[in-house]
Amino acid sequence: MAAPPSARRDRINPHFPKLVEMTHTYVYGDLWEREQLSKRERSLVTIAALVALGWEDQLKSHITRGLGNGLTREQVAEIITHLSMYAGWPAAMTASHVAVDVFEAEDGKTA
Repeated sequence: MAAPPSARRDRINPHFPKLVEMTHTYVYGDLWEREQLSKRERSLVTIAALVALGWEDQLKSHITRGLGNGLTREQVAEIITHLSMYAGWPAAMTASHVAVDVFEAEDGKTA
């Protein structure tokens, strides 16, 4: 599978072509294609890790991807709420704002 389109990845490609190539080849071409977890399960785990680490840019794209992989908004909210006790309140609050930004952007696509 090819990596999903990403303007941010396109932006860095001229300066970091190997990093972008590795993203396409290993992250999306191999890791995301392994059969042991479904894409939905991979999205759930990835969102949880990104919430805990506080990596907002990647969280935004992976919440979008997770919704496309079958997670509901309610499930995304529950992941973030659950992690508030494990990753910390600030991480959960930050992630909740990222999620609402994604939800609102998705609503704008359908309006």
